Amino acid sequence: MNIKIQRWDAKDGCRAIAGLLFIILISTVGVGCTTFATDTPQSPIAAEPSSQKMTLPRLEGKATVEIFVNGSPIIIELNGEEAPITAGNFADLVQRGFYNGLTFHRVVKQPNPFVAQGGDPKGDGTGGFINPETKQRRYIPLEIKLEGDAEPTYSTALAMQAGKSAPPVVLKHTRGAIAMARSQAPDSASSQFYFALSDVAFLDGDYAVFGYVTSGMKVVDGINMGDTIESAKIIAGEENLKK
Repeated sequence: MNIKIQRWDAKDGCRAIAGLLFIILISTVGVGCTTFATDTPQSPIAAEPSSQKMTLPRLEGKATVEIFVNGSPIIIELNGEEAPITAGNFADLVQRGFYNGLTFHRVVKQPNPFVAQGGDPKGDGTGGFINPETKQRRYIPLEIKLEGDAEPTYSTALAMQAGKSAPPVVLKHTRGAIAMARSQAPDSASSQFYFALSDVAFLDGDYAVFGYVTSGMKVVDGINMGDTIESAKIIAGEENLKK
């Protein structure tokens, strides 16, 4: 897999300043990128051999997941064609029953609909999946595919966190997108995910989208802090999950 290295130019500098001003603005109302913070990873994928990535679950194709919240279903299509590791990690956790009973610990709807974030076993934004076989926390690499590229870029923030404007990504942060939460470290995502409650394109390139809500967006809109994921299961495409 090729790791893309982005060049800095004067236009990027102007865009970066504008982006930083925007982050400062939204942070003052509690809608900054810290919404996706998890605790700092102790052994991120970036510090391990690249071959270690191949031991992670992968979704080789697409799969459909059904999540029940407040007694109603949310149907999600996972896109393993464009984000095989990120979608594979989520599908694997669903298959394990990991998300059943977990809560949405952070929901931001004001001043504008932003995200509903869950998937933390601790329920406070600091937890992740502990692999019962290794007794270690699983981290996955930041995985973002740019338009025109044959393979995703790994372990590299490509937008505001790199001082650049949002690049043309394949999987965009449109309303209904599902993506992985992480700390500032690119390879710190584990189990926490979020639904985009509106188009939030400024996150493109820094956070990994891996699927979209295809049915039940009204249920997603109705999620409040503390609501529980009653159940989550793969209802189609399970054969595409490779471990």
